[in-house]
Amino acid sequence: MSRVIELSRVTETVRDLCLKANYELGEDIIEALKRAGESEDLPRAREVLDCLIQNAAVAKEKSLPICQDTGIVVIFLEIGQEITFTGGSLEEVINEGVRRGYKDGYLRASVVNDPIRRINTGDNTPAVIHSRIVPGNRLKITLMAKGSGSENMSALKMLKPADGWPGVKRFIVEHVREVAPYCCPPLIIGVGLGGTFEQAALLAKMSLLRKVGQEAEDETIATLERELLEDINGLNIGPGGLGGKTTALSVNIETAPCHIAGMPVAVNVGCYAHRHRSTVL
Repeated sequence: MSRVIELSRVTETVRDLCLKANYELGEDIIEALKRAGESEDLPRAREVLDCLIQNAAVAKEKSLPICQDTGIVVIFLEIGQEITFTGGSLEEVINEGVRRGYKDGYLRASVVNDPIRRINTGDNTPAVIHSRIVPGNRLKITLMAKGSGSENMSALKMLKPADGWPGVKRFIVEHVREVAPYCCPPLIIGVGLGGTFEQAALLAKMSLLRKVGQEAEDETIATLERELLEDINGLNIGPGGLGGKTTALSVNIETAPCHIAGMPVAVNVGCYAHRHRSTVL
């Protein structure tokens, strides 16, 4: 059944998601940090994890940002094909929601107008928007506040099919070994495997939207996720990069069909302050 959505609702929804994502760390991450603390042998690793949990509690209680880097806003839309929008431009109202959220929440504006002149836009817009048309009459909005400390440590490589899983695993583990200390571990590692150059990167980012501990539905892929997580935590980089068993809380792999001659693999790193929220209108 067709349905009309007034776009002013989208503005207010995006505003509220900006605040909630930046102030409240997901319960799945907090519980994962607690479990990690129980398994750590090194006192300094436990101390770092305790500090991260305490930081999240203070941020939620006092409505303060979990991290000073309040990120660039990435929006994922699932738009029901039976929806009609009224009251403006969908892209414009999303950016107005970001503008209001970052102003009302006193959140840091971190977006510059282009990579060369680098003049701050002053309101953290524009957001990066990804849209999918899906069956039905609902609009799902997922907002990610993606800090650059973790984003800068992401990578993509066009492997050959002959490299196989050993080549994919070697690339991911060696990359994490190189970058993990610089992006606030323990980490959430998003992996996009297959598709094309740009699709692999998007799959890696979308994989970070899963709850920590939620494995891939495909058992083969879930097994590979567990294998990678074990290897990455075996690096002994640990919380805060100070050593320990918990370099990563989760490894999430999303796959897509690809060309017979291709094997794209992308790694999108999420720090412990991995902020995202969803709602459905």
